[in-house]
Amino acid sequence: MRGSPHVASNQGHTRRNRCVSEKVGRNGTRERDGMEQNASKGRGTMETNRLEGKECVEYKTGRGPNRHFRVRIRKSEHAERCVHSSDLLTANSVPTADRRRKHTYLRISVTERCNLRCLYCMPEEGVELTPKKSLLTSEEILRLAKLFVSEGVEKIRLTGGEPTVRKDFMELASELGAIPGLQHLGITTNGIVLAKKLPMLKRSGVDLLNISLDTLRPSTFQELTRRNGLEKVLRSIETACELGYDPVKVNCVVMRGRNDHEILDFVELTRDKPINVRFIEYMPFDGNAWADKKMVSYKEMVDLIEKRHGKGCLRRMNDGKSEVAKNFTVDGHRGSVSFVTSMTEHFCSGCSRLRIMADGNLKVCLFGPSEVSLRDAMRSGATDEELLQIISAAVDRKKAAHAGMFELAKTKNRSMIQIGG
Repeated sequence: MRGSPHVASNQGHTRRNRCVSEKVGRNGTRERDGMEQNASKGRGTMETNRLEGKECVEYKTGRGPNRHFRVRIRKSEHAERCVHSSDLLTANSVPTADRRRKHTYLRISVTERCNLRCLYCMPEEGVELTPKKSLLTSEEILRLAKLFVSEGVEKIRLTGGEPTVRKDFMELASELGAIPGLQHLGITTNGIVLAKKLPMLKRSGVDLLNISLDTLRPSTFQELTRRNGLEKVLRSIETACELGYDPVKVNCVVMRGRNDHEILDFVELTRDKPINVRFIEYMPFDGNAWADKKMVSYKEMVDLIEKRHGKGCLRRMNDGKSEVAKNFTVDGHRGSVSFVTSMTEHFCSGCSRLRIMADGNLKVCLFGPSEVSLRDAMRSGATDEELLQIISAAVDRKKAAHAGMFELAKTKNRSMIQIGG
């Protein structure tokens, strides 16, 4: 654990109420706080206006390929609904009170660039990268990170693309690691250049580590990533173990006919080392040619492991309410295995995650197409107060659950490399 936990409290200081308004128009449509835009192309500008005599900020999207949104942020004591600051990151879309989702985990993509070309992450033809001037600067990332931590975020994870290819990544990680109240700072990386950077990253406060690796065979590695480098990734895993990371999480996306025959080999990695192998069900994203027949389900993987190691060899661990994986110890193994069952047994009701992409768009659901541009708001002069209202409105629109794997396969979304792994 890093530092002391940040607890929202009314003792010792006074918090201002932040109002989130919703107005029902004559035609039944609603004007709501925040900014929303199409997932791929929408751009917007922010300007200060007056709404019915009340101060407000109005955001209008640019020429996106689909819908246009016009949204306003009101500051009014007559707002129909108020959200106190301690509730800003709590989604109201789950009706049962004790299941309201408090968002304490923020994933920030710091780049869209990567030194691999993984099949499930990037289309074969590549992707059009966002121009550098449209990406978040380090200063903007730090501003947003501090803002989210001030509202109760306890864990930040840096992703990409491949985060370690960002030129100022080491400095950025160090500054993020020094944010008061932040309990955990993690990274998700492909491990290609990690080994030499990891000692300094650990000193900077990176205490959580996920390394993506989908095969233990050099030829398959080259096939899946369209690059070489398996030995470098394995060395990074070894370095992480030597530096005392426990567990060292290894993310493995399982694809039928590609690497499902290596499941038992990955389980063997956990025998003598503090490695947690996280088997991830293959998920649909733009350009990754997903099909349900390519997906290996959680239950299939469990059955395979139990056939080799015996019925009951997997013992369920005590998972937290917001844990996305089903975690198990393996009899006789030092490490553990987990299953991320996004497709067959979703965990939406306990989701505590929010995502900021490299271009500054806030994404409240990995599979949802709706996004909110925090970059445009900041560059148009939005105050922290106005940013928090935008964020609160976006979080409140988070759905109770995703639509299911077949609907997701038909839903327009970004490629995984643009969203952030």
